[in-house]
Amino acid sequence: MNLLKKTTFLLVLCFITSCLQNKKAVTYEPNWESLAKYDEAAEWFKDAKFGIYAHWGVMSVPAFANDWYARNMHIEGSYEYKHHMETYGDPSEFGYHDFVPMFKAEHFDADEWAELFEKSGAKFAGLVAEHHDGWSNWGSEINPWNAVDMGPKRDVYGELAKAIHKKNMKLVASFHIARNHQIFKEEPRKWLNDTSYFPYNPKMATASEDPKLAKMYGNISKEKFSNDWLGQLKEVIDNYGPDLIYFDSQTQKVPESYRKEFAAYYFNNAVVKNKQVVFTHKEGEFPKSVSLEDFEKGRMNRITKDFWLTDETVSVGSWSYTNTLGLKTPAEIIHVLVDVVSKNGALMLNVSPKANGIIPQNQQDILLEIGEWLNVNGEAIYGSRPWMVFGEGPTKQEKSGMFLDKITYTPQDVRYTKKGNTIYATILGWPGNDVEITLNSFTEEVLGEDIPSIKNLSILGYNENIEFNQTSEGLKFITPAKEIDNKAFIVKIQTH
Repeated sequence: MNLLKKTTFLLVLCFITSCLQNKKAVTYEPNWESLAKYDEAAEWFKDAKFGIYAHWGVMSVPAFANDWYARNMHIEGSYEYKHHMETYGDPSEFGYHDFVPMFKAEHFDADEWAELFEKSGAKFAGLVAEHHDGWSNWGSEINPWNAVDMGPKRDVYGELAKAIHKKNMKLVASFHIARNHQIFKEEPRKWLNDTSYFPYNPKMATASEDPKLAKMYGNISKEKFSNDWLGQLKEVIDNYGPDLIYFDSQTQKVPESYRKEFAAYYFNNAVVKNKQVVFTHKEGEFPKSVSLEDFEKGRMNRITKDFWLTDETVSVGSWSYTNTLGLKTPAEIIHVLVDVVSKNGALMLNVSPKANGIIPQNQQDILLEIGEWLNVNGEAIYGSRPWMVFGEGPTKQEKSGMFLDKITYTPQDVRYTKKGNTIYATILGWPGNDVEITLNSFTEEVLGEDIPSIKNLSILGYNENIEFNQTSEGLKFITPAKEIDNKAFIVKIQTH
């Protein structure tokens, strides 16, 4: 082959390759019909069930009240405003942006975080990429308020992404940006409408027209805000490859055309990388045909056909760290996880690190105790699917949705999952030693003619045989003479 023919051949080959790549890259068009062809619930997500992420960034610096401090410090007369005045001075002189140099992350160790998350039993993990406060935890070229150029001067999200990938966990990026956009600045009576995070107070930096300050406080045009929203998402997708993108509420403030373009970009990027990705919505901002519904501090009260996500936090009262942070117990979190999984959901649990990058030991202890429980009982959680009924017992969840009141379960409450011919009954507490238990769901009244024939019954983490009896009242057995686990224990029911 002479040089001209060889060159021509190579050019044609490059053209064909380019066409094939381009064809592959535009598998999904930015319209809901095309996007609906993507499997919105990836197989890895269906199996993973449990993940961990962190609310961490400049929001962690004040360590006071809750993660809405950045907003409330600008509202004259508020609890946070009074604290700010006493501690830092007038917000018109010391604004939220003045906390940025104080976010140093000097003790942040991404590998330590990833190891903790792995030991906790998480199968996906990550970090708030950008909260309502306009701070980016990665080296954004669009947002000057980012962790590489300011504050820690480190790509903290990138470091964690690398550490999580090394542990073979799926990567999470959560975006809370939409609420940052100020949409009521022209109507003073609506300054405090909470669809905008920062209130447009003309005495403070939230009303600044300086381009840099205006970017942080969301005091920019809808067009710029929407372009930046999409551009920053593309930065994170291109640079870090998150497997799950979580959107907080108010994403409807971004025009639908931009939301469609994001979804097409994310899906096509995944196709090129031969991976499955998932993203969530909260308030119908995306169709269920393309994304999974998320229930912040809530969940469904029944088994659903669609997979979904619950995001909950280890803490009480704040998603980000405060000096007076209350904490849930490991049992409370395990009960939520078990209930969620029994109804076709997954749980993403938030932790609240300090501004210096340390996850407090009391939070670590909770995560590790959850991990110990999952080490014993994980086969009933990971890779499981709902059974014919999700559970039984006296404790009722009256409605589905977000922000549900706390539900306290009892040892009489049971939740079910299954794998193949095996059914798992998780009993949410220890009912006592040598106590007869009746699983009432194994009756004709509940299952009709589909009552399974039981071959064997055992308890996870307990090596001795468990005798059982199938009666018209249900499946009966006696608890062991010693406590198995006072948080929850699992009866493994193998059927013919």
